[in-house]
Amino acid sequence: MLQGPIEPKQYLSIRYTERLEDAGITPSVGSVGDSYDNAAAEALNRLFKTEVIHRLGPWRTLEHVEFEVLKWVDWYNRDRLHSWCGDIPPMEFETAYYADNTPSPTPVEEPHLTLH
Repeated sequence: MLQGPIEPKQYLSIRYTERLEDAGITPSVGSVGDSYDNAAAEALNRLFKTEVIHRLGPWRTLEHVEFEVLKWVDWYNRDRLHSWCGDIPPMEFETAYYADNTPSPTPVEEPHLTLH
């Protein structure tokens, strides 16, 4: 019996699971579509809970929660030291990256005018 075509997302999910099994890695325990379906998102959620939810609570108002979340996201993206980029803040890493990888403009030569 012929099977219907596999959706690209489904193929990637199957292949991803096979690669995890080949490497002896236990896949995430989340359900499909939630943030626990992604190891990076799980790590970020754990960090957020540790650094904001548990440390700064109890929460009195929605505005208090929103303000602290915005502060944390700004700090995390700009100033927090990240091991993936050599334990420097992401903004510093990005600035250095573009300084090293932005080509210098090539000077344009003036045309040589001749009478011939």
